Amino acid sequence: MSALVLPLAGDVDGIRIAFEEGSLTTLKIVIGAILFGIALDTSLDDFRRAARRPGVIAIGVVAQFLLLPALTFLLTLLLDVRGSVALGMILVACCPPGNVSNILTHRAKGDVALSVSMTAVSNVLAIFLMPLNVAFWGSIHPRGKELLEDIELDAVDMLLEIGLVIGVPFAAGITIARLWPRVASRAGKIIGPVAFLALGAVIVIGVTNNWDVFVDFIGVVLLAVFLHDALALLLGWSIAKATRLPERATRAMTFEVGIRNAGLGLLLVFTYFDGLGGMALVAAWWGIWDIIAGLALAQWWGSRSSRHASVAEPAA
Repeated sequence: MSALVLPLAGDVDGIRIAFEEGSLTTLKIVIGAILFGIALDTSLDDFRRAARRPGVIAIGVVAQFLLLPALTFLLTLLLDVRGSVALGMILVACCPPGNVSNILTHRAKGDVALSVSMTAVSNVLAIFLMPLNVAFWGSIHPRGKELLEDIELDAVDMLLEIGLVIGVPFAAGITIARLWPRVASRAGKIIGPVAFLALGAVIVIGVTNNWDVFVDFIGVVLLAVFLHDALALLLGWSIAKATRLPERATRAMTFEVGIRNAGLGLLLVFTYFDGLGGMALVAAWWGIWDIIAGLALAQWWGSRSSRHASVAEPAA
């Protein structure tokens, strides 16, 4: 996979990272496979469970699609980042969670059933809410709006693209899980992890092929992504605590709000934003750092639960 960097100016707003058509197609297939893997592990019972917990699901939806984009917008103003970096942060904040949130919730000994239900609901809602969110917050950003005007973002076109990338594989996976549950169970254990590793490979190869640009400009997004990721995780934890959710549900909520499908964001950067430098760097680095931070938190929570369980066991 190769990419071409077109230096148009001396700052991150002036660079473009263009994927070849074949590379972009590969990225679409990988993202579709990730959503297909999520759907294979999802059943109609997950939506029924969500319907039985409307309050908790509503909390997660509000946190993901309203509070996180709004707080991200404020963070971009506080950090005074460049326009393309701000748009990248907004785009990532508007992405739905991926199946990584389910894996991390399991490792953290959280409420996996809630995590799976929220992931399913959030990905369906993201088809409609994500393009609206990106268009709204981007259009009112003092630095990002000028870039959006040059790109002429069409929320309807993005909705159709997201519907194709999320909706089609998700519907196919749900159907297979419904009709052939054993096949879905076996396939889900393979497709999900393989697609996740493939996404990691796409990001690593993309960074390697653009190493000079990555080295020159990564400093522009390092602090922004670190703080943004911490903000997302903290928001999930805080809103769960504020609404007095049980501990296991709090852990699930933390990862559902804090973990974003940055791969989908990266795909949209190359499809609709002409590979805008700051956006591409934010999405690529978020995809790496988000997993590192999430694994560290999940490991800490999981280890703490194991220690508490050992202490609670009566002596033989």
